[in-house]
Amino acid sequence: MAEQPSITDEQILSLLDKEASYEQGFKALMSAYQERLYWHVRRMVDSHEDANDVIQNVFIKVFRNIKKFKGDSKLYTWLYRIATNESITFLKKRNKKATNSLDDELSTVAHQLTADTYFDPDAAQMHLKLAIAILPEKQKAVFTLRYYEEMPYIEMAKVLDTTVGALKASYHHALKKVEAYLKNVEHNSL
Repeated sequence: MAEQPSITDEQILSLLDKEASYEQGFKALMSAYQERLYWHVRRMVDSHEDANDVIQNVFIKVFRNIKKFKGDSKLYTWLYRIATNESITFLKKRNKKATNSLDDELSTVAHQLTADTYFDPDAAQMHLKLAIAILPEKQKAVFTLRYYEEMPYIEMAKVLDTTVGALKASYHHALKKVEAYLKNVEHNSL
């Protein structure tokens, strides 16, 4: 998991609250969270270019809506919620346009990963990434937040606006699908 920001959320919000320091506050927010959010989005959308597009949309939404942040949750929870929703929206749009079969989709994801200069996979990582790629958007979000970000279910519930029980069930189903995919890969490679 990425390092914690050197500036606190309270300091960032204080800067954003004043017109004179708003720009400094937004720069501090981006500095503190851009990398963490990028990798969260990247794990969901697969390619560097797509992740950059989604992150750009995330920060546009944050810029437009930061004044509406009430502090009911942690700032990072609010940011992850926006990033997750933007990623899911992107995936839905991409899947709507795609008429490919599952094999074609896996082939495309595999090609994107191997062609991506920012991703240096070993075989196990590649198969895990492919297994995650075939998950439905919501399960992909839950799996990514839990497996990679190690986010507690209570925080995930705030990010995804659902119950802890639903998240545990979704993670369980996602995990079973990933395990089945990996067992199938292992079986076919013997």
